[in-house]
Amino acid sequence: MIGRLFGSVSQRVPSLFYRVSLMMKPQVVFVLGGPGAGKGTQCSKIVENYSYTHLSAGDLLRAERAREGSEFGQLIASYIKEGKIVPVEITINLIRKAMEETMQKDAKKFRFLIDGFPRNEDNLQGWNTVMDGKADVKFVLFFDCGNEVCINRCLERGKSSGRTDDNRESLEKRIQTYLQSTRPIIELYEKHGKVHTVDASRSVEEVFADVKAILDKED
Repeated sequence: MIGRLFGSVSQRVPSLFYRVSLMMKPQVVFVLGGPGAGKGTQCSKIVENYSYTHLSAGDLLRAERAREGSEFGQLIASYIKEGKIVPVEITINLIRKAMEETMQKDAKKFRFLIDGFPRNEDNLQGWNTVMDGKADVKFVLFFDCGNEVCINRCLERGKSSGRTDDNRESLEKRIQTYLQSTRPIIELYEKHGKVHTVDASRSVEEVFADVKAILDKED
């Protein structure tokens, strides 16, 4: 099933990205951090103040899970519930499609915050395979936050978010997945000098002040 999707994606990518490449190559910032680190909140503030489009890997997957007729909905649901990482082919296809649709609507919207991706080595290898030469990764914006702070934030969010994974059991699994799989990706980018780390345990405004300083310098 996943193989079929990946095959069809591979066939479509050249022609789709040929059209997009006539405009501008997507400029990408990967936004990483543990669950509850404030990635979504900070991305919203960045979008308000800078010309970025926010794409949340998790939101794209949840939307696909809920989409009527999706052949991957049930598969995505089971991965999310278990706190596991969804197969890379599905996630990259959703991200690629969202970037392409955004740029086709407005050629000036070529800067993207990709939130919650890549989550593991498989994600990164998949990105490099599918997106090589088709998008420029500028840097990783890493929101660093202690595990207990993250859990408490998510439990508070869970009271109103309606998310099935905002409970302590799922959160502990998600944090383990993050520590084992995502932190090594951040460390890999650090070796290449492509990580900006922000202390995300502070207030929203304090964190955003640091984010602004980073983005102003990069621009």
